[in-house]
Amino acid sequence: MRRKRRKAPVRKKIYRIGIVLVLLLVLLASGSWWSGNLKPVSDSSDKVAFVLEPGMNASEVAAKLETDHLIRQASVFRQLCRINKADSKLVAGLYYLSPSMSAKEILDTLMKGPEPEVVRITIPEGYTVAQIVDKLVENSLGTKNEFYDAMKRFDQDDYSFLADIPSGENRLEGFLFPDTYFFDKKATPSQTIDRFLQRFKQELTPEITKRLAERNMSVSEWLIKASLVEKEAKKAEERPLIAGVFENRLKIDMPLESCATIQYILGEVKPVLTIADTQIDSPYNTYRNTGLPPGPIANPGHASLQAALYPKGTDYFFFVAKNDGSHAFAVTYEEHLKNVSIYQ
Repeated sequence: MRRKRRKAPVRKKIYRIGIVLVLLLVLLASGSWWSGNLKPVSDSSDKVAFVLEPGMNASEVAAKLETDHLIRQASVFRQLCRINKADSKLVAGLYYLSPSMSAKEILDTLMKGPEPEVVRITIPEGYTVAQIVDKLVENSLGTKNEFYDAMKRFDQDDYSFLADIPSGENRLEGFLFPDTYFFDKKATPSQTIDRFLQRFKQELTPEITKRLAERNMSVSEWLIKASLVEKEAKKAEERPLIAGVFENRLKIDMPLESCATIQYILGEVKPVLTIADTQIDSPYNTYRNTGLPPGPIANPGHASLQAALYPKGTDYFFFVAKNDGSHAFAVTYEEHLKNVSIYQ
């Protein structure tokens, strides 16, 4: 009697081979994906300033590198850090990285540490261009003339947000974002100024851009308003309220009468302004002119930028400084005069 062939073992064998092939394809695909995401982002040799802040962990560094378009995938870079046990080996400082560097080359650079010729500078909120230039010169990063010449070279072709800025040596007033920077001592004045503009660009998030459009406000107008708030407000909680007072005045074409604009014209902070001070013939004089001044009067920080975007709704039209740095607010001029007699 003829015996039938057993087909089951053959089928099982084919099934097993199929599983192995699928697994191999998956491994090949994942390996290709892994290696592909370790490759350089582009062949551009342009250097990008990258600051690794003290205390940043591998996840934060990976996210920032991806945002700055220096690596392809933050998740791959994080895994690369785990493999190399790099989380505790990353060295804070300023680096000049290139999109043409692989993820491994970038990681090796960040573990090696920055070049020794780096200076750390903190720019306080509310500093003017003149004060910032003085601080840069004090740290031997260039001369005054070099920095003012460098600022003349930047326009909307470099950064679209520089459209419609005023002319003059302080044309970048408001755009030199206050922060702590690590500057390369070998960098040119143009490269140093560009660092400030790169940092300001980070403030222009999609949410901010949307809010500006909702308020029909240009970047320049935003900075002007924020700079007024920055120089007038001493208490953080008063920033949105002071922004609200300025909005109320602008709506009825009432002069802003900001003492800070007069101090900007004078180039000094006077505790008490004279009548003559408020009569100075200048487009920045908000006692003589209605509307906003032609440009910012300082470089505002994040809190003042937010206050200018989200001013507090209020009935106040006046405020006067108290001795503790806070302000007394008033709806009517009569109430304001009473406050002035009490606090000044």
